[in-house]
Amino acid sequence: MMQGALERWPLNAFAAYNHIRVTGYGPDWAVMELKVEKDSLNPLGWVHGGALFTMGDCAAGFATHSDGRRYVTMSSDFHFLRSGKAGDTLQAKGTVRRRGMTTCLSEVSITNQDGELLATGTYTFYCIEEAEPLKP
Repeated sequence: MMQGALERWPLNAFAAYNHIRVTGYGPDWAVMELKVEKDSLNPLGWVHGGALFTMGDCAAGFATHSDGRRYVTMSSDFHFLRSGKAGDTLQAKGTVRRRGMTTCLSEVSITNQDGELLATGTYTFYCIEEAEPLKP
């Protein structure tokens, strides 16, 4: 069912605009990468919190969509632990923790190229469409 999530990814113009790309995925997990550029920084010269949150939402969402259904983000609990800087390569790994009939809980961890944990969070998604039947 990963095909649906992968086919829809190019439609995510917001992720592309923010330099976020898929680097790995499978059933119930996904990994995103962000090479930090100048436009990812806040006025202090650190990675903007919105970039971290967006990365987390993308990774958790892609993992959630791996069942072929469509979801929207309902809520999130996100923790900023430290920041990154220009030139860093950040990685967000999203993993499904509980999938129900209409909601899905996924968690995410964001690290820098040295493996330091920058942020972590959970995202709850609401299913808005059932999976399409598999084609022979």
